[in-house]
Amino acid sequence: MAKRLFTILCIMLAGWTAQAQAPDKLTSAEIHEAIQKLNFLGSALYVAAHPDDENTRLIAYLANEVKAETAYCSMTRGDGGQNLIGPEIRELLGVIRTQELLAARRVDGGNQFFTRANDFGYSKHPDETFTIWDKDQVMADLVWAIRKWQPDVIINRFDHRSPGSTHGHHTASAMLSVEAFDLASNSQAYREQLKTVDTWRPRRLFFNTSWWFYGSRENFQEADKSNLISVDVGVYYPRKGKSNTEIAAESRSMHKCQGFGSSGSRGEESEYLELLKGDMPETDEIFAGINTTWTRVAGGKPIGELLAKVEKNFNYEDPSASVPDLLRARQMIAGLPEGYWKKVKLAEVEQIIEACTGLYLEAVAEDYSSTPGEELELALEMINRSDIQVKVRSVRILPAGEDTTLNMMLENNVANRIYRNLHVPATLGYTNAYWLEEEGTLGMYKVEDQLLRGLPETPRPNKVVFMLTISGEPMMVSKDIVYKRTDPVKGEVYRPFEVIPAAAVRVAEPVYIFPDQEPREVTILVKSGRDSLAGNLSIDLPEGWRSEPVMHEVLLENKEAEQAYTFEVFPTQKGSAGELTPVFTTSDGTSYQREMVLIEYDHIPTQTILRPAAARVAKLDIEKRGERIAYIMGAGDEIPASLEQIGYQVDLLDVSDATLPNLQGYDALILGVRAYNTVNRIEFANPAMLEYVKQGGTMIVQYNTTRGLRIPSKDLGPYTFQLSRDRVAVEEAEVRFLEPDHPILNFPNQITEKDFEGWVQERGLYFPDEWSAEYTPILSANDPGEEPKDGGLLVARYGEGHYIYTGYSWFRELPAGVVGAYRLFANMISIGEAPRP
Repeated sequence: MAKRLFTILCIMLAGWTAQAQAPDKLTSAEIHEAIQKLNFLGSALYVAAHPDDENTRLIAYLANEVKAETAYCSMTRGDGGQNLIGPEIRELLGVIRTQELLAARRVDGGNQFFTRANDFGYSKHPDETFTIWDKDQVMADLVWAIRKWQPDVIINRFDHRSPGSTHGHHTASAMLSVEAFDLASNSQAYREQLKTVDTWRPRRLFFNTSWWFYGSRENFQEADKSNLISVDVGVYYPRKGKSNTEIAAESRSMHKCQGFGSSGSRGEESEYLELLKGDMPETDEIFAGINTTWTRVAGGKPIGELLAKVEKNFNYEDPSASVPDLLRARQMIAGLPEGYWKKVKLAEVEQIIEACTGLYLEAVAEDYSSTPGEELELALEMINRSDIQVKVRSVRILPAGEDTTLNMMLENNVANRIYRNLHVPATLGYTNAYWLEEEGTLGMYKVEDQLLRGLPETPRPNKVVFMLTISGEPMMVSKDIVYKRTDPVKGEVYRPFEVIPAAAVRVAEPVYIFPDQEPREVTILVKSGRDSLAGNLSIDLPEGWRSEPVMHEVLLENKEAEQAYTFEVFPTQKGSAGELTPVFTTSDGTSYQREMVLIEYDHIPTQTILRPAAARVAKLDIEKRGERIAYIMGAGDEIPASLEQIGYQVDLLDVSDATLPNLQGYDALILGVRAYNTVNRIEFANPAMLEYVKQGGTMIVQYNTTRGLRIPSKDLGPYTFQLSRDRVAVEEAEVRFLEPDHPILNFPNQITEKDFEGWVQERGLYFPDEWSAEYTPILSANDPGEEPKDGGLLVARYGEGHYIYTGYSWFRELPAGVVGAYRLFANMISIGEAPRP
């Protein structure tokens, strides 16, 4: 019974990877290709560590040319990366990268899975990775994905035999996959999963190798390839008007927050697969020797014969002509014993029947959100654009389960619209990313529900189920409830329908620094999720702190109204740090302590995330010099707001305004992370910025990557230095002072080892590894077992000013409220005022 319920759940989840996108409207060519795929019974699972690790060329080839059920399992959601399109980092970045993977799969035709592993940042060795990830839990999730997807073929992106040669997460993903290949068929492994899935033994395990893993193209040409097969993934699809590699480039270009926009290529292109386990194919076909016809299913041979007829006789001008045979095929599939291929192909044939009739079913809510217990209007649109007889017998609105009997015939191309009420149960949970609901660990998300593990998104309970009769055959079609509007520029815009709390609270700033005993104003914003919201707002503070007033009364008349309330917060006498938490309590005693974060980008559906509302407060001993700072944003960070917390006026400048006259009024010029990678025309502003330094200014340049520099590394500063990929990934790594008497460590704040306590995720990245004698290296650090990395903070006098290049990760430390990071950053800004030796 449990396995049957799981099968039903999987069918319901089939459409959830495209939540709140404009509905698919398949062309005849796409319908014909779907029929071809319906007659291919083979599956593949691609395995790697992060979003953007996957080989979209191979995934697109398997999904579009081979017609295999193809999925990518990413160990993590990419939370530890950087963000080139906005300020979101950590778990919010993971939400964006999850959606970018789903967008990529919509392009290349694949599906998407995850594990509970958290991308905690760069790891240099899988041994370190497995000290932070719970290896057994990640293994369980990968085994779960294999048992659920039942791949004939698994393909690893990375080499399990080369620990230490690449990101530790990369090698770890391959090591897990090699072991999971056997564990998935072991009935004694993760036995609790067998309540809902069966054991599964894949046929083959490959490593998707390339010349890169051999060190050079020459080495690869000379290597023994007897254990490799070669696949030409450069095939051309006339019905799409594109090569497979062009589709792959479009898919990879969905990883926008990582800057992976790709240009399409055309012509032959080989991918190489090394057999690791299983039997070697006799030809260069990945599925060679594997039965991928309907005869692999007991009683399936007649289904394959019928579908071959449907494919051969398909009418591009009238796809509905295939409906009678497709309905027969659906009956035959439904009559098969329960199993994986019955579940998959029954969902596919129903989607094809829906497309062949030109059937359009949609459920649109009058608003994008509701709170539990509310009721709102629902518009149902139903149209049949074929001569096939289609009747809507009834509709069921979930999750409340209200049924409406209609018995409405849908005449060819006649629009039908009816209105019903959507009742949102008072007990219904809020819309949120399921993996963020409970607090996890540094390396793992906490997800108790086995059926949620691995899903890319939280299943949405608000649906309309249309009970149909098509040519006399009953069929059920389920549609997510959505919201849409007409934008004057973008046209029709869809958005997911959300269930939100009645109130959300937010602290205006993520960090509040108290350099002395003076109180600071802290602003709390209360936003209403419904009309007529009333209650009291207070704040919880660390022991010894207090606020005036203790409480504010709140009254918000309208939904989406937002009001700011100010508290004067008084710090303790001694230095301390902790969290400030807002609490909004309604008259019935319900408390709300979460903020609602909206993530809106054009290439992904709008995401609504609920997370604990809090700010870091710190009373610290800090001094600064100077007042005005010019800041040129790079890839996006929160450092300007952080510097304002310690009293600086920060002006965000466009690079075109970085002229010498404009800069001369500032005490320091700071370039945001990856500015030389991301800011257009920065190369033309660089001479003026260096002249500003020469005439007495202070310029601080934060880290840039070696890939995509707009100026050669040697020309970034007034003297030469060379960027590398050196990094210190362990945030607790010892930091040594190379020049303990240097002003940057002593003025106006005396820096000690204590200032490097409590850092998050890493020390720094992309340190220079060569520099001219004019630069003074200040700090040294290294990961365990490695040579010291001395290039993380370089200081040089240039003319009358100071040039500073730093790879330390201030963009993570300042927003996290790391006290020592503030003190050292203040010293960098203040260096122009320091007494000269």
